[in-house]
Order: sequence, then C-alpha cells, then structure tokens
Amino acid sequence: MAFPNQQTVDYPTFRLVIVGDGGTGKTTFLKRHLTGEFEMKYEPTVGVHVYPLDFFTNCGKIRFSCWDTAGHEEFCGQRDGYCIGGQCAIIMFDVTARLTYVNVPTWHRMLCRVRENIPIVLCGNKVDLKNRQVKAKQVTFHREKNLQYYEISVKSYYNFEKPFLYLARKLAGNPNLHFVESPAPLPPEEHVDLAAQQHQLLFSGAELTASQPLPNDDDDAL
Repeated sequence: MAFPNQQTVDYPTFRLVIVGDGGTGKTTFLKRHLTGEFEMKYEPTVGVHVYPLDFFTNCGKIRFSCWDTAGHEEFCGQRDGYCIGGQCAIIMFDVTARLTYVNVPTWHRMLCRVRENIPIVLCGNKVDLKNRQVKAKQVTFHREKNLQYYEISVKSYYNFEKPFLYLARKLAGNPNLHFVESPAPLPPEEHVDLAAQQHQLLFSGAELTASQPLPNDDDDAL
C-alpha cells in the first residue's frame, strides 16, 4: 500500500472510499483535485492509495481522506478491508465502456456488505468523449438504490466538485453547506517600492509581455 505522509488535522476529516472498474478514472479524478494534473496514460492502481483532499466551506475547512482502491481484482485482494471504516463512497463508471456500468451493482453490493447506510454517489465519467456507449436515460441504477448520480468529466472539470459537495452536506447534516474559495495568502511583511518596480518594467519590456494573451488550453475544452 502507498500512503502519503498525512498529518493529523484539527478540522473534520471523513474517510471516503472510491470504487469502480479499472480505467474509469478514479485516480485521475482524485489527482485532478489534489494537484490539477490530468493523466493521459492509464496506470492501474495496485492495492490502495490514500489522497487527502481539503475543501473550504462556509462552515469551515473539511478533509476527505480518499481511499482509491484497485479496480482490477488481481491488484486488490484486500478490498473489503480497505472499505472498513469508510464513512462515504463514490462508485465510478465510464460512459464510453458499457461493461463498467454493468458492473456497478457488484461494486454497490460490496460496499453495502462492508459498510451499510453510508452516503454513496454514482459517477458516470468521461462525458466529454463522443463515443458514449451508456446514454443518460439508460442510467437507472441510482434510482433503484436511492443514490445520488452525477455525470462528470474529469478532463473538462464538468460537475467536478458536485460529488464531494453532496457528500459533505450529507455527512454534516447541513443542506446549506457550500464550498468557498481558499483563503487569500497574507500580504508580504517586507515593503515593496512600487515606483521602482514600474520603472524597471518600462525598461525591461515586461509590460509588453504581460499584455499578450495567454495561449488557449484545449485540453480543458468539453
């Protein structure tokens, strides 16, 4: 098992278990939240990895300790053990791969066998892709089991935070909880001579550079 160095924090922490078939985007989803990176190459998770994700809310800071489990059985012989202690869960499938949705009931049964009565969100990932095999109207499992469902795109950030917001509200018992921006860093203590900075900009050509538009980031287009 690979665990990052996690320190005990003095704000609420909830253990979240994320399950689903291999290749559905579970690890990429968590890393996208943690660092902003989007991994194009698929590397199967072996065992479990734990990612601490912090969110700022109108009620204070909270943390999800996210247990990212392997989607392939050969890489996760102790999956049930990893789910023990989970306080909430996400089941993820890939809307471009029909079998990953067919297997959703199996993941749900596993979660309910180990942890009953915890809030669960079903996520259909990769809705930005054109070769969709599972249409929105075909996704009905969440209605049968009274789960929350979100269609998401990790690549384009579509509905990116909604699974965490839903779970945070359920765990806090507060439907009015919402995410807020991170606190701004404190201003530097040292004095900055703005006149000197402007003088330097005029003679360095930096003003011209700063006025140029940033390149488009096509990777985040839905």
